[in-house]
Amino acid sequence: MPVAARKKRTTARNERLEARVSRETKALCQKAAQIQGSTLTEFVVNCAVEAANRTIREQGFAELTKRDRIAFVEALLNPAPAPNAKLQRAVRRHAQTFAG
Repeated sequence: MPVAARKKRTTARNERLEARVSRETKALCQKAAQIQGSTLTEFVVNCAVEAANRTIREQGFAELTKRDRIAFVEALLNPAPAPNAKLQRAVRRHAQTFAG
């Protein structure tokens, strides 16, 4: 194995997680790991990483949604100026072009 690959693997695995679980939970996870063809540790770590990524993604979506709500309320409270003549003509052309 190349030195860079060994160093990366060593660097990537220098922390430890531990958890106490019931016998049933461990058996369930072992069965799932076996079905996937992975070790119990690989299975648990992969599931934890997926859950962490999903949680972070959902948090980002919630923040975007909050920002969108604020922008919507701001637009209602402070509406943009009325469309100018050029925009009104463009709207009419659009309606004529795409009217079925």
